[in-house]
Amino acid sequence: MADEKILTIAGALRAASTNRALIAEARRLYGPADYSEADLRLPLYDGDLEAAEGIPEGVARLAEQIAAADGIVISTPEYNKMIPGVLKNALDWVSRVKGNPWADKPVAILSAAAGRGGGDRSQYSLRLALAPFQVRIVPGPEVLIASSGQAFDGEGRLIDERAVKVVQGLMAAFRREMARN
Repeated sequence: MADEKILTIAGALRAASTNRALIAEARRLYGPADYSEADLRLPLYDGDLEAAEGIPEGVARLAEQIAAADGIVISTPEYNKMIPGVLKNALDWVSRVKGNPWADKPVAILSAAAGRGGGDRSQYSLRLALAPFQVRIVPGPEVLIASSGQAFDGEGRLIDERAVKVVQGLMAAFRREMARN
């Protein structure tokens, strides 16, 4: 349904990142919905900053987006065998917001990485980092786009038909999980 509210989170800040391209593909394959995009350009978490100034505006906005979403799609690169610092920083900040905007939210995880594992370790570390939030992670199929710099055509579409089918499968499972809301 087009009235589903889906928040997308790209774990890479670069505008032309393959994880942004992967989110665009996931959106295309999911179909019509009310999409919003998270902005992870947040200050580094600092307890002194929080004590002096409270929750930064960008963090409050992100927490509101999470709370308002029916489901969340996260695409993460793999930086040194983990999730990127900007993604972990966003999770750390949101954990400081009163309540838990993540509670019981369906979350679909995808990854695109230069390496041959396609971000498998970043997906694992993201699943661990999300555990305290009590989300409903869609278990699969796993979307791991390896050699991501060569995985998309000039229009930003996945080249490999098997990869397209796996993303379609994850988005179908995500749709089913959101229907449980």
